[in-house]
Amino acid sequence: MKRETFRVVTRGADGQIRIRDYDSQEDLLQRHIQIGVDDCSTNLALRGLPVFRGLIGPIPEGANIVRYESPEVFETLTKEWSATKLGRGPKVRNRPSQPL
Repeated sequence: MKRETFRVVTRGADGQIRIRDYDSQEDLLQRHIQIGVDDCSTNLALRGLPVFRGLIGPIPEGANIVRYESPEVFETLTKEWSATKLGRGPKVRNRPSQPL
């Protein structure tokens, strides 16, 4: 049986990222208000997992971690991710041959 960890990532009052891991879905349900279930994820393993008020997710993180983020953390991390440059070299264009 695969063990799942439920991770909630928020930002503290001091601006630092706070990560809290829960060993079971039941532990997570005791701390957050469920407002529905994920029924449209393209990752089939996430379908049926809870959706919580004030959190974005579920998001897959590694093989056995399901992640939820506060909207502020989600926005910040998404902006950082999109700003990173891919390790590709310059784009090479093929020019049509010139007639002699």
